[in-house]
This record gives sequence, C-alpha cells and structure tokens, in this order.
Amino acid sequence: MKKITADFIYPVTRNPIKNGVVILDDTGKILAIEDRRDHDPAFLEKHHGIIIPGFINTHCHLELSHMRGKIGTGTGLIPFITNVVKFRDFPDEEIMDAIRRGDKEMYKGGIVAVGDISNKTDTATQKAASSLHYYTFVEMFDFLNEALTDSEFEKYMAVFAGQSGTNGNKKSVVPHAPYTVSENLFKKINGVNHVGQTVSIHNQETPAENELFLTGKGAFLNFYKKFGMPLKTFVPLHKPSIYYAIDHMDPLCKTLFVHNTLTTTADIEAAHSWSPNVYWATCPNANLYIENRLPNYQAFLDTRAKMTIGTDSLTSNWQLSIFEEMKTIARFKSYVPFQTLLEWATINGAEALGYEQRLGSLEIGKTPGLVLLEGVDENSWQSGNVQRIG
Repeated sequence: MKKITADFIYPVTRNPIKNGVVILDDTGKILAIEDRRDHDPAFLEKHHGIIIPGFINTHCHLELSHMRGKIGTGTGLIPFITNVVKFRDFPDEEIMDAIRRGDKEMYKGGIVAVGDISNKTDTATQKAASSLHYYTFVEMFDFLNEALTDSEFEKYMAVFAGQSGTNGNKKSVVPHAPYTVSENLFKKINGVNHVGQTVSIHNQETPAENELFLTGKGAFLNFYKKFGMPLKTFVPLHKPSIYYAIDHMDPLCKTLFVHNTLTTTADIEAAHSWSPNVYWATCPNANLYIENRLPNYQAFLDTRAKMTIGTDSLTSNWQLSIFEEMKTIARFKSYVPFQTLLEWATINGAEALGYEQRLGSLEIGKTPGLVLLEGVDENSWQSGNVQRIG
C-alpha cells in the first residue's frame, strides 16, 4: 500500500483537494482519497505540486516516429503529406527502435493510453509488450476511387488482423479523411465495426479540404493529379467536408474527429445532432508545425463539445507530450481554464477510447496512474514538469 500526498489533488471529476492523500494498493488501484490531517506524516510520500490522473493521448502515429525532424515546419498539409510518402521507407531496425523510444517517451511523460493510427503492423509487437494501453485505429483510404476500394480494404484488413488486441489493447478500422475515402469504402468500414466501438477520422485540417467539398476546386485536385489519380468524377457537396463524413459514418459508433482547425460552431452542432457519441481531438503543436494555425477552441467550449488532446506524430511534432500540448493551448488560447484542459487531457480522452472505467480520473476502484506536476499550483502550472509517481 502507498499513501501519496501533494499540495493539491485534482481528481478531475470533482473539485480539487488541498493537501489530499491518494491511497493505492500494490497494483495501483485507488483505495481512498482522504485529507492529509488524518494520516501520520511518517507514512506519507509527500510531493510539492499537483497530482492528476495519467494523460490520455487520443491521436498519435507511433509508426512514424523514425521521421522525427525529417520534414520542415510550416509547409501546409498537402506538401507535408507528399513529404511523408517520400520518407516512409527506412531500415526496419531504425523504424522499430524509434517506435520503442516513442512508446517510452509517452510513458515517461505520464501518458497511460493512446489512440494510435496505423497503416502497417510495425507497432504491433511494442503495443503487445507496452505498459500503455493502445486503441489502434487501422486507417483505410482508396483516394475516392472505387476501383481501388476492394483491394485497399483487403490490404488494411490484413493490417487489422496483425495489430495488437491483447494486453488491454483495442482496435478498429477507420477512414483516413473525407478527401481520401469513397462512399463504398465507408460502407465496408461500417460493416466491420460494432455499436459503441470508437472510430477516428482526420477532419478539416486545411482550407483546401473544405474547398474541395464546397466547390470541387482547389489544391487537392493538383495533389491527386500529381499522383496519377485525377478526380474526374468527383461531385462537390457544396458543404464543408465534415458533412460528407457524417453522411457516411455510423452514428452508433463513438466518432473522434481529429484536428478540426477549421471547424465552426455550425459544424460542431451538426455533428452533435447527427450523433450523441461525438468526440473531438486537438493536436495543437502539430497544427502549428504543419499549418501554423489552431482551432477556434471557443466554439468547442460554447457547444460543450467533448474535446480531447493528441500529439500526432514525431513527423509533425517536437515531442510526444500531452502536457506540452496543454501548455501550447494555454500559451495561445489562455481563455481555456486549467480545469478544462485537464478534462480534455484525461477523462474525455478515456471516454473517447472506452477506458473510462479504469483511467481518466482519480476515483476509488480505478487504476489511472498518478502524475505529478512538480512545484506548481493551478496559477503557475505551465512552469511545471511532469513526473510519473504511481
């Protein structure tokens, strides 16, 4: 048994506790949360700072960890994607070593669960052995070309079969983005997943995405032409891209919309009307790295949207740290309160990935992991460091 105390305990699902004590059994399960005055100081593990539950990273591409620092910042999404394709082929040993180091970096940074995008099986071995929980999203795309749908679906179903579903891990098949998934591929994806399962989709990350669906024009036409797949039969929806997604996804699944840098209040409300099972993932450092823009977080606050936080990959970020993502939001959008950021970084992510019974908040019976924000309080938390303590 361990008794751990700090200046403040932030359970997340209830008010902070000054000088609280978290009592854990040998497995890390919370037995009680009490007041320090009720305990002999000699038997307390005492810290200066804020104790919170372990972080949930709802959007990562662990398999791209070997590409750290390979692609420049500020290119915009379409040049970024083009460059990612160029750097996919690396020696297997280098790829696997980078995956192991990325997993270790997330663990050290207080992350306890990850929503991870996979196009290959490279990460499966590490996930099966990891101390983290992984929800693997096996991502499918046919580039809006139904002549490719069947072959691409079969290729990615083989990836799905090879991904880890043990060690507390989960997996589903998911669409990549509105601009890369045909109606027929959406149907096939819906046929694999079941009610309540989580799916993710990249959403409204760049102006060209909305432009394609609004007008049928823009930079994506040249992108597809360059790769020998001109969109000759594409018919614009005359609505933003998210409407194409919700027209073809299953509202009975949990849906995690990722990035959302151009998502408006009207778009959020439309998604919420379509399904009560909608979550949103923001990856602020990646958004700044690629497009030098951030979402309008006020729209998500005003609509009471269930926001979560992701890191994206080391291709598009300087580190895999949810705490650094929180700092970035606070630096550029200081109107988002600390308590709200904690909810985004913990319980909302746990709910989105279906781990809320064990993770995401400090509650009796849970094993959420304990993270210390060292030497800070709620007014100075951005100067703190993360230490995993339980």
